[in-house]
Amino acid sequence: MSLKRRTFTKEFKQQVLREVQAGKSIAQAAREHDLHPNLIGKWQRLHEQYAQNAFQGNGHAYTQEAKIAELERLIGQQTVEISFLKKVLAIQEQQRQEAKP
Repeated sequence: MSLKRRTFTKEFKQQVLREVQAGKSIAQAAREHDLHPNLIGKWQRLHEQYAQNAFQGNGHAYTQEAKIAELERLIGQQTVEISFLKKVLAIQEQQRQEAKP
């Protein structure tokens, strides 16, 4: 017999977090909603880190967007490095041409 993984809506997660923010202990909220306290802690960390983008769905859209932003930043950095290296190569080539008799 296999256990079915439960899924929780964004609204449910936000409701649990509001209860905790209102002063209810994590342990008490976990008991009332039949959750593990670590899960509520994870939801809190995600909410703190991603704010309104947290709990977007099954695809973890907020982490994919962060990954895309990081890759775009890396592409920009590499473009600058390539441009710099091309300039250095051109200068070296010019110096070789001038050094030839």
